[in-house]
Amino acid sequence: MLPALFISHGSPMTILEDTPARHFLAGLGALLPRPRAILAISAHWETDIPAVSNPPANETIHDFYGFPPALYAQHYNPPVAHELAGRVAQLLEKAGQTCGVDGQRGLDHGAWVPLKLAYPGEDIPVIQLSVQTQAGTTHHVALGEALRPLREEGVLIFASGTFTHDLRRFRHGRPAQDAPETPDVAEFAAWMDARIVAGDIPALCDYRRLAPYAAAEHPTEEHLLPLHVALGAGGPNLAPTRLHSSVEYGFMRMDAYAFA
Repeated sequence: MLPALFISHGSPMTILEDTPARHFLAGLGALLPRPRAILAISAHWETDIPAVSNPPANETIHDFYGFPPALYAQHYNPPVAHELAGRVAQLLEKAGQTCGVDGQRGLDHGAWVPLKLAYPGEDIPVIQLSVQTQAGTTHHVALGEALRPLREEGVLIFASGTFTHDLRRFRHGRPAQDAPETPDVAEFAAWMDARIVAGDIPALCDYRRLAPYAAAEHPTEEHLLPLHVALGAGGPNLAPTRLHSSVEYGFMRMDAYAFA
């Protein structure tokens, strides 16, 4: 059975820069059994109700601006997992969730940047599932619970966000990429890691009230909610493994977990 993953994709420049997170993602595919298909849950696709992508072909969405031309030259066009789109909709509807299908959407950088590093061959079919930021944490755990059977069907649940994500800090200038971690980020991440290791899903669902500096590290929740999907897909016996931990710019934690 494949694990459910939560990975931090960070900046789109992850695909080009020499960082610990990039090296981790580039080796990720070798750590896992080869999936027959990948369901990517990206922080960069938000909808009112769950939706799966099912376009004729996967196009690369460059959903960012102000970056070097070399980044816009990057493309990732794996096959579309058409059959998986129907299976995801079936599982969600069985769990009482309405599920839409988007016949046009390609892969945003929350999906294609880490997937191109992990699976550069572009030969594993991929689709995306959206997040519903307004619906909160327990909704996303329930999505993951509904999708759990996919793990036994050779599908890699690939939830992509960022462990801490307060981009407001760039307003005061761009810190050095290797800047030391700020104390608030370290305290929040330590609290989250302890609850993940303990499998404490109720606390993780209530992280915004319980975790130190939660609202500061996530002014909006879309970059953490993929973690809650992975938690739900991991099952009642999470068996979590922290696959990676690093920090960029002093405030962007790039942690990744597997739930087997």
